[in-house]
Amino acid sequence: MNNNSLKPKVTLVGAGPGDPDLLTIKGVKALAEANVVLYDALSNEEILKYAPELALRIYVGKRKGAHSYSQDEINQLIVDNALTYGNVVRLKGGDPFIFGRGSEEIEFIHSFGIPTSVIPGISSSIAVPANQGISLTKRGVSESFWVITGTTSDRNLSKDVALAAKSTATVVILMGMSKLEQIITLFQNEFKGETPVAIIQNGTMVNEKVGFGTINTILQVVQDNSLSSPAIIVIGEVVRERNEWNEFYKDLLSHQVYARE
Repeated sequence: MNNNSLKPKVTLVGAGPGDPDLLTIKGVKALAEANVVLYDALSNEEILKYAPELALRIYVGKRKGAHSYSQDEINQLIVDNALTYGNVVRLKGGDPFIFGRGSEEIEFIHSFGIPTSVIPGISSSIAVPANQGISLTKRGVSESFWVITGTTSDRNLSKDVALAAKSTATVVILMGMSKLEQIITLFQNEFKGETPVAIIQNGTMVNEKVGFGTINTILQVVQDNSLSSPAIIVIGEVVRERNEWNEFYKDLLSHQVYARE
């Protein structure tokens, strides 16, 4: 354990989209000084190697139907460990402020007078499509993009999805696989059945899988290939314009999936 930093301090570090090589250098430096690391389910455990050997490593991941700790318990764990051991790194998948509840954690920590800092991470909402050659904006194709949570705190589909379906923007939906049928219906209601869709599971990881289809076919693609969470849904013409493998995109568009080797 790092005995040079026993004064309470918490650093929220964005772990990036999954590939450990996409952790920032600043994040590596913060981990190297940690006495305690609290990490979540979307943080690649390989990243923990950057923490000192004697640093405590505490898993506080939350998956659908399998929460090791509630958010309130995680908040208290962060504070308790900071007061006991000093320098705490809270390692969060993607970026701490993109659907990561980082601001809630900081507000709670501040109420105890503990200094905090944030090291941004590469958000999966951008990096995962980019890793597949999907440019969320492209001149003449898409002028903007939405990034939306598929499931809100009350477990419902975000109302923003209906608004996004009316636009010409690229739509990126996180945590939306359990609401995929509802999402598809909203786009069909806007007569966008032929709009391309990509579903990217375990993005940037060695076990990444990608399914391609249209609004009208993607449910069958998901069923046929057992695609599931964690996955990112990308809807828009930019999927058709993806940089890699563009020559045989039409074949992939209907009912195909591939896994990275």
